[in-house]
Amino acid sequence: MDNIDNLPSASVDEIPAEAKILDVREDFEWEAGHIEGAQHIPLGQLSERYGEVPLDVDVYVICRTGGRSLKATAFLAGTGFDPINVLGGMGAWADAEKPMVSDLGAEPHVK
Repeated sequence: MDNIDNLPSASVDEIPAEAKILDVREDFEWEAGHIEGAQHIPLGQLSERYGEVPLDVDVYVICRTGGRSLKATAFLAGTGFDPINVLGGMGAWADAEKPMVSDLGAEPHVK
């Protein structure tokens, strides 16, 4: 991960309403609560599945706190994408009281 300090980043409040969001958390985290319309590819699968991520738009990469999304952002930047790391991750998203959905039929929350 060379030059991780130079990777683009954004706060949850800086994400445009119609932005492409890539969630790199594990399945159990995603199921508990995620951003509606986000794409889900766990970090451990990204090297095999990055072809599923659109190349023609900025992609905002999110995880729980920001560590995994930083790794994913560095990986994607090295393969020709325009990724933006979301600072504070889903924890910051929840703290900002932004909307989430859950696959568990319960109140969405961040695990």
